[in-house]
Amino acid sequence: MSPIRVALVDDHSIVRRGLSAYLAAQPDIVVVGEAANGESALQMASTWQADVIVMDVLMPGGIDGIETTRQLKRLIPHTHIIILSGYADDARVIGALRAGAITYIEKESQPEQLLEAIRGAMTGKAILAPTLMQRILEAQTSKATDTLTEREREVLKLVAEGLTNAEIASRLTVSEETVKTHVASILRKLGLAHRTQAAIYALRHGLVS
Repeated sequence: MSPIRVALVDDHSIVRRGLSAYLAAQPDIVVVGEAANGESALQMASTWQADVIVMDVLMPGGIDGIETTRQLKRLIPHTHIIILSGYADDARVIGALRAGAITYIEKESQPEQLLEAIRGAMTGKAILAPTLMQRILEAQTSKATDTLTEREREVLKLVAEGLTNAEIASRLTVSEETVKTHVASILRKLGLAHRTQAAIYALRHGLVS
């Protein structure tokens, strides 16, 4: 398999260098670029062709990590963005997930958690610390599920269980493209931006334990 292409966006060069050295030592990861702020990330993103971008939240310049994430998801929607921040208040965490980030990790976390998040992102899995998950569940506003079809509810449950689109397709004996269509419809109907939020929604509303 091709190595996972990772780019780093953080205004502290010592953080970028430390992360770059750690990630480059992994056999399945290659660091393809770095940026010190959101503006630079937006300018260079297309040349990186990164599979995953690890993004700080608070950076100098006109836009923060959350707004950078939002714009990057419009420019390169298939690139997964992981927020790595020293701040984990509810507004930032939820704002980042709504902007399209797949995972939010605190900088005080163990390095292995970042590796798990990067590798998980490649299969659409979000890695969130239990404490963050609980706070998000408490802060999420409820939305009616009445508009979901029975099959969409079934797909939502499987998303919340952590299954990838390919795994859901195999479980339901349908094509992966059909699953993608269902997931897109679920997100649109619930007013969500990402399957991570859909999983949180399903947990909050008791669709899965």
